[in-house]
Amino acid sequence: MKFPCSILKTATLSFFVFLIAMSCTPAGQHAASAESGADAGAQPFGEIAYDSVKAKLYGADDYGMKKYVMAFLKRGPNTELDSAESAQLMRAHLDNINRMSEEGTLVLAGPFFGNGDLRGIYIFDVDTLADAEALTNTDPAIRAGRLEMELLEWYGSAALLDLKDRHAALAKKNI
Repeated sequence: MKFPCSILKTATLSFFVFLIAMSCTPAGQHAASAESGADAGAQPFGEIAYDSVKAKLYGADDYGMKKYVMAFLKRGPNTELDSAESAQLMRAHLDNINRMSEEGTLVLAGPFFGNGDLRGIYIFDVDTLADAEALTNTDPAIRAGRLEMELLEWYGSAALLDLKDRHAALAKKNI
C-alpha cells in the first residue's frame, strides 16, 4: 500500500515529537516507576547514577538534554550526473561526513531508505543555525547542487555525544 508523501512526512514528524516528549519526561514520571512505587527522584533505568562531570562536559541541562541543529538533506536541483561523477561526488560527501565527525561537530548522519526527495539527516553539535549552515556548505554534494539542506534547532539528549564511540565498537567497516 502506498501512502501520500504528506502522510509519511506527518507520521515521521509525529514520531520525532513522540521521541522528544518521551525523552523530556522527568525521572520518576515513567509508568514503570509509578507502578513500582519508586520515589519521584529515583532513576528509572536501574543503577545508573547522575554523572555531573559528564553532564557538564556534554553541555547537558538538568534533564540531560541540550540544543543541536538538525539538517534535513533534500534532493537538489542538479540530478544530471553520469555514474562516474555521481560516485566521485558520493565519495567526497562521505569523506566530508567523516571529517565533520572527527572534528566533533557532526553527531549523527544517515540516509533514508527509498528514493524520495528527503535523502537523509545530519545532527550537528553547534551553537547556531549559522554554524550549521557553514558546515553544510563544506559538503561537496551541497556545493554541486545534488543536495539541499533545511536546518532546524532541535532539543535532544546530550547522550548523543556518546554515539560516536558506541558506533565505532559496532562497525566492522568505515564509510
